[in-house]
Amino acid sequence: MILTITMNPSVDIAYQLETFQLDTVNRVRETHKTPGGKGLNVTRVLAQLDDSVVASGLLGGKIGEFIQVELDKVAIQHDFYPIAGNTRNCIAILHEGQQTEILEQGPTISEAEGEGFLKHFETLVQEVSIVSISGSLPKGLATDFYLRMIAICQKYQKPVVLDCSGEALLSVLKGDYKPTVIKPNTEELSQLLQKEVTEDVATLKEALSRDIFSHVDWIIVSLGAKGAFAKHGDTYYRVTIPKIEVVNPVGSGDSTVAGITSALFHGESDTELLKKANCLGMLNAQEKQTGHVNLANYENLFNQIKVEEV
Repeated sequence: MILTITMNPSVDIAYQLETFQLDTVNRVRETHKTPGGKGLNVTRVLAQLDDSVVASGLLGGKIGEFIQVELDKVAIQHDFYPIAGNTRNCIAILHEGQQTEILEQGPTISEAEGEGFLKHFETLVQEVSIVSISGSLPKGLATDFYLRMIAICQKYQKPVVLDCSGEALLSVLKGDYKPTVIKPNTEELSQLLQKEVTEDVATLKEALSRDIFSHVDWIIVSLGAKGAFAKHGDTYYRVTIPKIEVVNPVGSGDSTVAGITSALFHGESDTELLKKANCLGMLNAQEKQTGHVNLANYENLFNQIKVEEV
């Protein structure tokens, strides 16, 4: 079984507008409300792949109850740790091919709630094969919280796919316990290394060879419409993807994480992992609903993705 973690989940509200204008009334053409947060997007895609998955993290208040009800409706297993604060809403306004996001910060987590979750997490980790951790940490949790979670996973020899950024990622990379996979983009790489990282192959190779990434088995760099660049051990890969019509890009990175996690869970090859991950990311971008893929188009897109060693 796969365990997905969302420490700062939300209800994701997508507003579809013809145009978006400031300082006036905007009437919404379509509205979609789904259990959100990066980890829950990962969860939904894994469930669509028929992978055995259980979702966990922190939930509180009426919004937390809504998320659990919605997961029950689609038969997704979940075992969240309850908190006193209210889970947040996050709004995406989709207009004229653009995306404007309004993100609530979410609740502040007490020290007791943080420690209680770690005990809950340790129990769950013992029952699964792999762990996927996605998204930001809520207020109240120290920046090394993910590092503490990864230490628990290593105690039980469970691989970890980590998709986060900023201080939380930096804390992990500087710590003694490493995830199996990280998935930064070039902007996040530039922040980590404090120098500009472009999409140039030589530049990416040099960046991923830095000591800060040592002992991280897989580093997969998203390049958006240009595909991806990856390092597995001492091998570098360039991933080229076909051009697609993008309907809603929200959750595409999370769908990519689902593909990475699923491929590791099933013991697939490097090429299969990279093609699966990028294919699912593209399939999500072709759908209105966040964290949703149409698997009827999977094989056609999968076969158009090119993976080459560089």
